[in-house]
Amino acid sequence: MVTFNNSGMVIRAGFFAKLLAVIVGSLVGWGGAMIGDAICRFARPTMFFTTGGFFSLVFNKLFWIAGPQLIGLGIGVALGVSQVLSRM
Repeated sequence: MVTFNNSGMVIRAGFFAKLLAVIVGSLVGWGGAMIGDAICRFARPTMFFTTGGFFSLVFNKLFWIAGPQLIGLGIGVALGVSQVLSRM
């Protein structure tokens, strides 16, 4: 998110601002993953009924294993990095 971004906000930032953005993005991303895990534990269904066959069942199981955590991680990293770099 920081190294391959060509927006003015990232190009304008120096090395230490980018380093701080990586650190804050990692911490906020971890928090987002923990929130996603809490949502997953609260809302995870105990049974799946599907009409899509085997692959639909596999997709549902894989989503509830890691989906909310990965969504929270991505949103958290993006928010953390953007908050640091927008202030610089």
